[in-house]
Amino acid sequence: MKRYMDIYKQCMYSALQSAAAYRMNFIVSSLITLAGNILFPLVTLLIYRAGSSFPGWSLFEVLLIQSVFTMSSGLTSLIFGGVLWTTMSHVREGSFEVILLKPLNPLFFIIATTFSIDSVGLFLGGVSLFIFSAMHVGPIPVLFWLQFAGMFIAGTAVLAGLSLMMAAISFKWVGNSRISELADSVLHIGKYPLPVFPKAVQAVATLIIPVGMVGFLPASALLGRMHASDYAAILPCFLFLAAGIWIYRHMIRLYEGVGG
Repeated sequence: MKRYMDIYKQCMYSALQSAAAYRMNFIVSSLITLAGNILFPLVTLLIYRAGSSFPGWSLFEVLLIQSVFTMSSGLTSLIFGGVLWTTMSHVREGSFEVILLKPLNPLFFIIATTFSIDSVGLFLGGVSLFIFSAMHVGPIPVLFWLQFAGMFIAGTAVLAGLSLMMAAISFKWVGNSRISELADSVLHIGKYPLPVFPKAVQAVATLIIPVGMVGFLPASALLGRMHASDYAAILPCFLFLAAGIWIYRHMIRLYEGVGG
């Protein structure tokens, strides 16, 4: 374990050194990534300024949901953001054998060497919006913060599992460059209060593809709006991550060379 931690630290250091060497590229990439993800908070602000609203949810409560979603997305992008595109590139070029020859677990090697420092802007932007929103929803008890921490970790596990599943598909479905857009369309559900959706969508978003854990449920825990049944959504999140790891490792065994 210590060896793997040392390797990961060195990869992070290399990513930081690369960002320092190409500072302008890092700054511009971070700003573009952040700008592409602040659209929904702006849309939410326009909705409430126009006199409309999400029933039962104030402006700052909805912004809190979206800030949690942005933080979780930014953190996942930092750690797993490059797995899909790196895997896809290696499969297309037939160079995945080079990774298999490394004296490391192939999945760990890809995760460590694709640490995406450019996503730090997205994460910090989410943190800023989170602090701003939390300051306007009133005092938050310590217990709610503890519940939020557990839910946030579970939501990050969902995004990590989804990233690994999309990358695993690359071994057989090489032309899948649009799959991330499909995943984003599903993840959008987590940016809004789940009660505004039909019951069937709520069930899918909490127990089958638990995208509600990415934004809505952690924010609900912080606001004291959790129901006893909501805690059942934690287990599927970690099962989702475990499934992503298993599928990726299984697809490695099915790798046959150029083009998958």
